Amino acid sequence: MKSKAPSILSGDLVMTGSISSEGEVQLDGSVDGDVRAGSLTIGEEASVKGEIVAETIVVRGKVTGSIRARQVQLASTARIEGDIVHSALSVESGAFFDGNCRHSSDPLADKSGSTAKSSSSSSASASSAPSARSTTSTSGSSSSSSSSSASGLEMPSKSSA
Repeated sequence: MKSKAPSILSGDLVMTGSISSEGEVQLDGSVDGDVRAGSLTIGEEASVKGEIVAETIVVRGKVTGSIRARQVQLASTARIEGDIVHSALSVESGAFFDGNCRHSSDPLADKSGSTAKSSSSSSASASSAPSARSTTSTSGSSSSSSSSSASGLEMPSKSSA
């Protein structure tokens, strides 16, 4: 199979409707509709309002809606308001995520809704956790009031050092 060049939707593009591609899509503009792709990169100035389904997703911009992907990476500039169903999830320090997050062995086929609520301006990374609740914040302090357990769940720390 011949390798195809990625589809690039530039920053001046404003689109209403759905996008579907089996290949790689780089989105730098604004989409009001669903996006389905083999691989999707959402640029820092980009925004999507709708459902996103892909094998791999890198989010650097804003998403309002649900994300389903095998591999999800939220960059430090990401702002997510919606649910994420994933096989693997990584969150860079500074990323904002407000929604439900749930691990699934096959997120592309999985549409069920049991998830754990998460509201985060995150300094943590979650990877393949069954579900994660994150309430960490990176606003000005280098100390954290949360600690992570081995299962990926974060719970307030009550120990006094």
